Amino acid sequence: MTTPLASLRERLRAVRRVCSRAGSRAGSRAGSHAGSCAGSRAGSRADSRADSRANSRADSHADSHADSHADSHADSHAYSRTFRRACAVLALSLLAGCQQPPLVDGIAWQLDNAHLHPRGDWARLGATDLLVQWTVVDGVAYVSGTGLPAAAQLPDWARIAQEPWARHALVGLAGRYDEAAARKDLEQLVEQSLRVAAAPPPVRIDGWYFPVEVDPTWHDAAALAPLLARLPRPLWISVYDQSNIGGAALAEWLDGWLPRDVGVLFQDGVGLYTREPRVAREYADALAARLGAARVRIIAEAFRPGTGGQFRAATAAELKPQLDAYRGYRTYLFDGPHYVPPALVEDLLK
Repeated sequence: MTTPLASLRERLRAVRRVCSRAGSRAGSRAGSHAGSCAGSRAGSRADSRADSRANSRADSHADSHADSHADSHADSHAYSRTFRRACAVLALSLLAGCQQPPLVDGIAWQLDNAHLHPRGDWARLGATDLLVQWTVVDGVAYVSGTGLPAAAQLPDWARIAQEPWARHALVGLAGRYDEAAARKDLEQLVEQSLRVAAAPPPVRIDGWYFPVEVDPTWHDAAALAPLLARLPRPLWISVYDQSNIGGAALAEWLDGWLPRDVGVLFQDGVGLYTREPRVAREYADALAARLGAARVRIIAEAFRPGTGGQFRAATAAELKPQLDAYRGYRTYLFDGPHYVPPALVEDLLK
């Protein structure tokens, strides 16, 4: 199978062959003109030796003839330079045309004590955005200045801000590891989130993420709406659907209570085998049709169930269909530090 890189090399070799042939023709014309000019000058010297009494009209004619050859010689050089520039432009355009679109737009980072210092090759996949799951979890802050109890060690936010995969950040606010506890503690989580917003991490913040996940089985989800109104904007929440009610029904449920200025990060459910990538794309399309495309992004689950109740990283063969299906939507891998090691990045790029 021909790879994009092999195709690019072949196209560049073709450009070089064309440019080489054209350059040779240009050089031959230049040499012919130069030889003609040299011959003319030699003839002019012989005529001068043979007849020093040539009249002014003959001299003028010889000068005009020499000027004509000189102009033609200069034109040939100019042509050759112009053609070389054109070949260079063509080669650069081929390079640009062969660049592959990014596989993902960003990575998620579920911050915990074992993953305080995220490092990875995610920029090779096209990632420029960082989705931070939370900055306060179970009352412990991973940023300074909030007035809340701080973790024993904090992330190096200044270093993270310089990473190519963290040029834009959606900063998670306050949450809990336990979903049921988070849903019962909304008001306190909003208060803690406001503290984070007042003392944010030093990254380029494009928006905020309130990490209390919603799904259609949460019958009191509408109670979240007035609390969301207190949080900073732009604001995002995440939604999942393990009941498989369908994209249209999910979109209708959200549209019934979610504030119009809050965006939705749709968890695709593929990592838990809830649905296939094709169906996840249908969900996203239904959400975009109902809520507006600008309010919908996708979280691609980069994990799969492993042994002993644990999760493992998805293989490239498992993950690539998800990324292909979601083209056109801003997509985050969940999550980079846990499930997207350099070896997986390499496999995805093959």
